[in-house]
Amino acid sequence: MADEPSTAPTDEPDYTQAGVPTFESVREKIETRYGTALGAAELAAETPEGRSVEQQYEERQKAAAQRLEDIRAAMHKSDGAGD
Repeated sequence: MADEPSTAPTDEPDYTQAGVPTFESVREKIETRYGTALGAAELAAETPEGRSVEQQYEERQKAAAQRLEDIRAAMHKSDGAGD
């Protein structure tokens, strides 16, 4: 009796006799969730709110890139001041 598995055997095709999910079933669940997430993201991007958020993100990225250029330019000016 002590050698019996702790889980009862299952007849579900996505699980082994020991009750462990198969690789295929796990992969299928992951792919399904990933597809659902991609679809939800695409739908969200099509709403006015989603477009607004995307525009705000792009504006922040442009502002950050400009700020980085300003900092680099200021650093180059200070490097040449000691010559």
